[in-house]
Amino acid sequence: MARYRGPKTKIARKFGQAIFGDDKSFEKRNYPPGQHGNNRRRGKKSEYAIQLMEKQKAKYTYGILERQFRNMFEKATRAQGITGEVLLQLCESRLDNVVYRMGLSSSRRGARQLVGHRHITVNGEIVNIPSYQVKAGDVIGVREKSKSLQVINDSLDNERSVYEWITFNKDTKEGTYVSVPQRIQIPEQINEQFIVELYSK
Repeated sequence: MARYRGPKTKIARKFGQAIFGDDKSFEKRNYPPGQHGNNRRRGKKSEYAIQLMEKQKAKYTYGILERQFRNMFEKATRAQGITGEVLLQLCESRLDNVVYRMGLSSSRRGARQLVGHRHITVNGEIVNIPSYQVKAGDVIGVREKSKSLQVINDSLDNERSVYEWITFNKDTKEGTYVSVPQRIQIPEQINEQFIVELYSK
């Protein structure tokens, strides 16, 4: 299963955002990585550099590698609507992301692991593909044998976020992906237009 396995804080510092979730190391050093840190003189970035950085930020945020991300972009260009918005909606509709949004895991990386280890069901059937595209109306839950997992219960105890396009019942550990989120509802700080411009070159 292809995934990014390198350092997280270093990448978060590169973008100036805690894109992998809460990170105490990032809070202590929220400046770019490198020998000179904040004192390094950084010239004005080119248009290409800005576009590339935005694409990399989106990939790292959702835990998607280049080939899969490009395939999603091509799918977004064929779909109706604004390409950049459709691309983010496809990212949000991934099963691992929906599991993360429901609060079953404190990070997308952890949510991906839950899916891969067959702890998650979609409409009553076990699905172990993190990139599975969830559709509006699908019911996502924790399989019966996994409902007592400590990691899931700890995450649900600490979860405070509420998303309009998702309903979730903590008692049954089951939720519904009500609808595809609109761009204004997606909290990620990503400028999708730069990604469209980069791939359109």
